[in-house]
Amino acid sequence: MKKTKRQWIQHTFTLFASFLFLLSFTNPFLTGGLSHSDAKPMVHDVFSNLISLKTASAEENSSLEPIQRDEDIKLIPGGQSIGVQLETVGVLVVGHHSIQGKEGVLSPGQDAKVLIGDMIVEINGKPIKDMSEIKPLVNAAGKQNEALKIKLKRGNETLDTSLQPVQDERDQEYKIGLYIRDSAAGIGTMTFHDPVSKRYGALGHVISDMDTKKPIELMKGRIVRSSVVHIEKGNQGTPGEKQARFSADRNVIGSIVKNTPHGIFGVLESKITNDKYDEPLPITRSDEVKEGPAKILTVVADEKVEEFDIEIVSSTPQEKPDIKGMVIKITDPRLLEQTGGIVQGMSGSPIIQDGKIVGAVTHVFVNDPTSGYGVHIEWMLNDAGITINEKEETIAQAS
Repeated sequence: MKKTKRQWIQHTFTLFASFLFLLSFTNPFLTGGLSHSDAKPMVHDVFSNLISLKTASAEENSSLEPIQRDEDIKLIPGGQSIGVQLETVGVLVVGHHSIQGKEGVLSPGQDAKVLIGDMIVEINGKPIKDMSEIKPLVNAAGKQNEALKIKLKRGNETLDTSLQPVQDERDQEYKIGLYIRDSAAGIGTMTFHDPVSKRYGALGHVISDMDTKKPIELMKGRIVRSSVVHIEKGNQGTPGEKQARFSADRNVIGSIVKNTPHGIFGVLESKITNDKYDEPLPITRSDEVKEGPAKILTVVADEKVEEFDIEIVSSTPQEKPDIKGMVIKITDPRLLEQTGGIVQGMSGSPIIQDGKIVGAVTHVFVNDPTSGYGVHIEWMLNDAGITINEKEETIAQAS
């Protein structure tokens, strides 16, 4: 039996990131020339292309309770290309639209003061987890000429409003004048996993919705194996991108439990290898990172993890978490030839210096795609719920 177009897209698809999607994960631009010192360069994060997609379920009872590890903790570096599938808490409002009703052009969502970025979490007392749950409620209320009682989550606030469905004169469907989304997907890179707890970290920065620009509030999600099929080379002013393929319901690697400023975190469900560094490596704290040569692990073709030369241009010792702890520059001639530098889909690529994991690639400088930012590994460990016990120094005193 032939699959429908929708079934095929949901089963296996190829992500082709665009510049418009890239804008979804940026901070506001700062104009001016590139400088590694005083001026702040224009940057993009390099998680590739969030699109709407129905995702596979993750274990809903997953958690990352804090665990203690010794100061000499060792992690297995990643570098694998991963597909990221997310489902939101409730249904996300991403836009408004007008409806041609009997009484003229109306926008019920705007009239009810529903804002872009709001989460619809409840309608008429019924918890909402899926877009498909909304249409039957809208139809029922419209036919009975009743308003919907809607509960919204707006940041840390919970608000109540009422919304009257309008029958569209063109197709006779009842509508509420809102564009909504309940899921998203994209590609990135695995940073590390802990061989003891099986916890992992990836991406190195938060995933934000492409329309609202706000961090996605995660209900559940999964990471899956991903294969890079093409690289769109980056140029000055236009970041490049990985084009990758992954299956929405096969080759699941693990659950996504947290979406934080320093990446996504969860627990592995299956073994992964990179054939480069499959033995655990120690980590380097932010105050120990040195300027100079280093390596990154990433995929530029198929699923093969490769090692490439970079330079750590600067590193800032940090007492508080910050996703921009290092400035890095790609120096490997082969990677520069293939990608032009740092491209979308590379976010999370582990940075290794002197046989230790120091952090992950997070952003690319738009004016110079050979350079970008990196996050220190300790902040990713914190968000994975892994606390490092510091060794106590004892000083013997002569009697």
